[in-house]
Amino acid sequence: METPFIFTLHEGLPRQGPGSNACTRKAFSMLADLSARPEILDIGCGAGMQTVELARICPGCHITAVDIHQPFLDDLARRAASAGVGDRITTVRASMDDLPSPDASFDVLWAEGSIFIVGFEKGLASWRRLLRPGGYLCLTESVWFTEDPSPEAAAFWNDCYPAITTVRETCAIAESAGYAVVATFPLPKSAWWENYYMPVLKRVEDLRPKVAGNPEAEAQIEFAERETAVYREHADEYGYEFFILQKKG
Repeated sequence: METPFIFTLHEGLPRQGPGSNACTRKAFSMLADLSARPEILDIGCGAGMQTVELARICPGCHITAVDIHQPFLDDLARRAASAGVGDRITTVRASMDDLPSPDASFDVLWAEGSIFIVGFEKGLASWRRLLRPGGYLCLTESVWFTEDPSPEAAAFWNDCYPAITTVRETCAIAESAGYAVVATFPLPKSAWWENYYMPVLKRVEDLRPKVAGNPEAEAQIEFAERETAVYREHADEYGYEFFILQKKG
């Protein structure tokens, strides 16, 4: 079966979505009363920049890193071994909407830039069973930073992720799904540009001549360029918010 071009586009990149090690560290610092050896599930881990960083900052943890694309997991395994944390990271090829772990297996669920694939509400509902009582779900989600977005930004998000809403409304959804909102913070613009958009644009230029005449690939390239152009003009209107949630009950 041929690999979808969206995976090819993101292979070899430092991250498969906006983020940074600084943001990962900041979010993890907000978790209280973890066990000395917490079990962490990184959902939609991609090539695992954040996975390796979690292993660095939490030396007692074990991380199960899940992604559907095996080359991402292979990249993660190489990075983890190079960083000296490979013995505490287990990679699993699985879909995030059919995670194979038993109920109450984890102290922390981590999902940077991935929950949109299944949808925010569905992810909150279906992943909650995996958490032990009082466990944490830490994730990034697209949000509006304004109540009145520009027509161009609104049109872009209506096309790609119409479920986007404000931080306040996103918190309300999380509360209704059985989580307490511990904290939230916005990702800085550098988390979009330095580790994600700039590498993506470089990758686009490398791939463009190789995929000429491939409608799927050309459409993905066009979307990537549109996405970066909209963000360049409207970054004050929307972005990723890091949500640190704790399972209630």
